[in-house]
Amino acid sequence: SVQACGDCHLVNFGGFATPERRLLFDINDYDETLPAPWEWDLKRLVSSFVLAARANGLADRDGCDAATACARSCRQHMREYARMDVLELWYARVDDRDFLAMLPESRKDVLRKRIAKATSRSSSELVFPKLAEHAGERPRIYDNRPLVFHPDESVAAMHMDLLNAALARYRETLDEDRRALLDRYRLVDVAVKVVGIGSVGTLCLVALLMSMADRPLFLQVKEAGPSVLEPFAGRSLYPHHGQRVVMGQRLMQPASDLFLGWVTGDKGRQFYIRQLRDVKVSPLVETYDAEMLSIYAVACGWVLARAHAKAGDPWAISGYLGKTEEFDEAMGEFAIAYADQAGRDHAALKIAVREGAVDVDLEH
Repeated sequence: SVQACGDCHLVNFGGFATPERRLLFDINDYDETLPAPWEWDLKRLVSSFVLAARANGLADRDGCDAATACARSCRQHMREYARMDVLELWYARVDDRDFLAMLPESRKDVLRKRIAKATSRSSSELVFPKLAEHAGERPRIYDNRPLVFHPDESVAAMHMDLLNAALARYRETLDEDRRALLDRYRLVDVAVKVVGIGSVGTLCLVALLMSMADRPLFLQVKEAGPSVLEPFAGRSLYPHHGQRVVMGQRLMQPASDLFLGWVTGDKGRQFYIRQLRDVKVSPLVETYDAEMLSIYAVACGWVLARAHAKAGDPWAISGYLGKTEEFDEAMGEFAIAYADQAGRDHAALKIAVREGAVDVDLEH
């Protein structure tokens, strides 16, 4: 058992900046995190590479190769982490230089340009015009429908009132030095943010805060529910699901967001809060050919090994995985089989929708 991500697929990895302004490559979605068997994350991850290969028009052989490379990378790096001193392991991380070193020279320039573009937007005065506008004298989040928008005035006013009250309670979940930092900001606007498929039906808000120096800070307030792993791995030790997400993320990531905290909102709804965006480099998986998919698979397997080694028992896991490629090949075969099952499940869902067994609101 390790602290599992719970939604460990290839698009839930990417580059982000640490509080010290280093660009790391790591897992970036922990909504489903929970202590669970380590292999659940890896099986989900390798299967996603086969599905991505199929979506990109690549052969199943390419998807299987990427899945096998991911498992091999995880196994080999887990062995390296098992040899490390505990403190050395705790501070281990995979950064942009590590990722660039995996690429052939012909591919490095594109990533360097993306990193330079992302890091150039890291200062608030550059981020601010992209996400906000001034309505009169009051800063306001820019509507970018359908992804970010203000609801009608009565709902918007309610969101402002609720969030103003919630921020004081959220503040208590931060370390004292970060409370002092938060206290230098005031809330000026709130908008609704549309979230990913796995979070449909939950509330997500964007909060715009302004500092005493009139510089912006964007926070994301995202509703947290029970982890999908709970029916199989047991209930969380934390009574608050926002706290579950925060604690799992802090344990698995090498460096977490300064403003990561949790709060209970209106009617008992539970949320976690973090910065909406600082420096971020997302993988362009839909553009990957077979070579790039395998390179990316190696990076993801490395990161997953680091996260599980930090939060689990790298010696036991490494001992189980052994030194041969038997496990890697088994994961490649599993990935093909599970991707086939995912395809059958999706086909069954479409039939159920067509026959009316599942209600679908196509307008919303």
